[in-house]
Amino acid sequence: MAANLQQQRSINSQLRREVGIERMPVSEACSLMMKYMLEHEEEDCLLSGFTQKVNPFREKSSCSIL
Repeated sequence: MAANLQQQRSINSQLRREVGIERMPVSEACSLMMKYMLEHEEEDCLLSGFTQKVNPFREKSSCSIL
């Protein structure tokens, strides 16, 4: 019974902390994320691809057999 009371107090204090958190509607958060992605899409390598000079996955040197 004491453990259950302690658990309820812990939950209560957590909920009291969360009440003060400022929230925004999901639609507003989504529109802000879309705006950010559209503003930075030219820097995104997944959309535009890598140039040969900047490609971090390019092999540094080729193997040669002597």
